[in-house]
Amino acid sequence: MRLYIVAGKETDSVTHGFLPAAAALGLDVTLLTDRAWPVETVRCDVTDFRSIIAAVARGPAPAAIFSNSDHLQAPAALAAEFFGLPGKDWRAALRTKNKALMRRALGGVYAAELRPGGGEPPADAPYPLVVKPREGVASEDVFLVADAAELAARCGEIWARRPEPLVAEEYLPGTLHTLETLDGRVLGGFRTTVSVPPHFVEERLDWADPPCAGEVLAGLAALGVGFGACHTEYVVHEGRARIIEVNYRIIGDHCDFLLADLLGVPIFEWVLRAHLGEPVPPVPAASGHAAVDSVIADRSGTLTAAPARQEYESGGVRLAYWPVRAAGDTIELTRTNRDYVGMIRAVGSDAAGVEAAIRGFRARHTWEIVP
Repeated sequence: MRLYIVAGKETDSVTHGFLPAAAALGLDVTLLTDRAWPVETVRCDVTDFRSIIAAVARGPAPAAIFSNSDHLQAPAALAAEFFGLPGKDWRAALRTKNKALMRRALGGVYAAELRPGGGEPPADAPYPLVVKPREGVASEDVFLVADAAELAARCGEIWARRPEPLVAEEYLPGTLHTLETLDGRVLGGFRTTVSVPPHFVEERLDWADPPCAGEVLAGLAALGVGFGACHTEYVVHEGRARIIEVNYRIIGDHCDFLLADLLGVPIFEWVLRAHLGEPVPPVPAASGHAAVDSVIADRSGTLTAAPARQEYESGGVRLAYWPVRAAGDTIELTRTNRDYVGMIRAVGSDAAGVEAAIRGFRARHTWEIVP
């Protein structure tokens, strides 16, 4: 059977997750991309469903068309629908990627779409607001703004770099959580620690029972989300859940590998099985605790020292460190998730043991950035 993976830039999730999973399932893989990859690829414009369809039509008959890219869910879904394959509703994929469409579908949260040259910021905006690219990722160009003057300044700053639509939406206070689902089934969730505003860098994720999961699932249903993997970010405040963002793919930043370790299941294979039209197996309850702790650059410069990739078990905790940047890399500080230098993930029987293992790893290693 032939699996077509639609991909942009190379990611650990695809290279070390989905490609090995496809091999384990006995699938032949064609990687469609417009970027450089260290494996054999077929070049096409992966942002255009027509180009994807044409590339697939020239190859062996497809059993599944799949993408793990935020940007490529809608074109991949349209291509899968064209060939009559299991897949996501392309409307839901577009609705979740486009934050203005998502807010219109969900309601209940103030949001305004802003465009370059589109006039003054809305006078009735309930400040503070969060301004962000309408179809952005990785906390890039996401800012908390206190008033109309600051909103106008931030919009001008962003548009100088990327003249594309923005969304200014009501700031939602509360504790940040994630809900991880597969074919509508809850896998679990994480409690997310973010940096101090005005930026929103995700610093750490700790495994936690997802509160108010029913409310979040209802919101996903309103968006048309249900097929395959989905990673949803939401806040809980005064007992109420409100969705911040929906990423219609498996959670990233190495938390997907953490899910597999903690649940003890081949999660990447399960995701691909869904796209092959196979039912998702029963989800086991997680026993223990897990966390991903991000090593984040605090300045621009050259990374001159950093630990190598390593995995080991000590004191009942399985710890893995995967570098995001290598010694010699030049870092331009962005105050976004793009500032990650490496990811520490740990799985153990309890939170105290996991915390001790992460602290111990940080104490034994250094990351040096020379301006």
